[in-house]
Amino acid sequence: MPPQASESSLSPNNPPVDDAQVHAARNGCSTMTQFDPNELARRSMVRRKSFLVEFLDTKGPPQILVVMILLAIGFGATIGVVPAVTTDRYARLNHGYKDLQECSSWVVKPEECLAGSSDAQNAAAIESLVSNTFTFIMSSLLGAISDEVGRRGILLLGLSMSCTSTICLVLMQIIPRMSPNWYYIARASSGLVNWMAICLSCLSDVLPPKWRAAGFGMLLASFSLGIAFSPLLAVFLNHFYVSVVSVCILAVAWLVMFFFLPETLPRAVAAEAKRRRESERHAEATRWGRTVHMLGRPLRELSILNRNTFFQLLAALAFFSGMVSQADQTLLLYYLEERLAFNDKDIAKMFLLMGTLGILVQGVLIKPFIYCVGEKYVIVLAFLVGSFHNVLYGIASEKWEIFISISLASFVGMSFPTISAIKANNVAENEQGRIQGALYSIQALAAGTGPMILRFVYQFTKESSFPGPGTMW
Repeated sequence: MPPQASESSLSPNNPPVDDAQVHAARNGCSTMTQFDPNELARRSMVRRKSFLVEFLDTKGPPQILVVMILLAIGFGATIGVVPAVTTDRYARLNHGYKDLQECSSWVVKPEECLAGSSDAQNAAAIESLVSNTFTFIMSSLLGAISDEVGRRGILLLGLSMSCTSTICLVLMQIIPRMSPNWYYIARASSGLVNWMAICLSCLSDVLPPKWRAAGFGMLLASFSLGIAFSPLLAVFLNHFYVSVVSVCILAVAWLVMFFFLPETLPRAVAAEAKRRRESERHAEATRWGRTVHMLGRPLRELSILNRNTFFQLLAALAFFSGMVSQADQTLLLYYLEERLAFNDKDIAKMFLLMGTLGILVQGVLIKPFIYCVGEKYVIVLAFLVGSFHNVLYGIASEKWEIFISISLASFVGMSFPTISAIKANNVAENEQGRIQGALYSIQALAAGTGPMILRFVYQFTKESSFPGPGTMW
């Protein structure tokens, strides 16, 4: 879809330009002959300012940004803690590890710790499969329900369920014999309510179509901001206190959402969504027919992805990108701690780099990129960079190589907000929750299978000299 014109370029203070100038502005950017580069820069600044002003002045987006930063800090603080704590606990419970020194403190891991790490990776992969199966079944349904009843209640429910895993992490460090399985069960159950899809729907409710991609990017940039600094807590605090601080921050995020986040769904849109659902239900003449209609609703809500060839293509892109991105998120830290001896400081540096570049890409670069080359080529560029940086994961033998790959990975993040915005701009206002939920459902299906497939590959290659354990990447 070609990028839409900005209203600021049509204002009385900015005289319109001809088609050749617009084409040069969009596709040449730095090599225009008929269009003044200084004028393009000035208009780009006006557009960016207009977007930021409207984004921050609209009820809902600023509160969501604050909540997202708090959630990112709360969840991100334990990113490096979880592999270390679960690996050590599995090593002690399942493989007889008795040393007072934690497994994460070894440079050359004992066999018991390597076996515990394998157990933790398997548990994480299974948790990812179960969680994403739940998301696949429920996300489109809850998105459609939120189109009728509003966003706030479902957001609060989803956040409450997501916090339970961090509470289990704290309890696991208090109770010596508590199995890490409880943590992974809590994580898996949080997939029943995907709060991120509802947050995107909130933005779709209040932002005009031309700024949705940039708005989604801003949302993810705020998450990157929290992720950038959250692992630093593990440098100054031990694993237990980091976990406690994480629970406190998540509680603050819940309170901010409860007291300050307004309902973004317009009443007229909710009424229209209810009317559409009631008309579909009453079309079934018998009680049995209505029962079957209700039970089949989760899959029926997913049918929006099959509406036309264009939507089918976007769904396929979301599926394959979801397989890779979720596998990276689930398994990379375990792989780095086991194979390259990453410690808390290395993880903190990695996420500081990842978060800082994520802010730059999602919050600053994505809008000019879309304006210059269009949404299609932004997605193509993101996938090409993604292929390259995953190859670097596989061949890396030094820590600095991983940091280079992490730097490139930030550009892959442009694909998701762009795909989400394209979908949102091609459905009715009373289907925003449904389309975002369906998009997360298809991505969840991919994300559930991705880590399992990579773990299967890893099991057959981890002991070989060629192609070696990095083959899965």
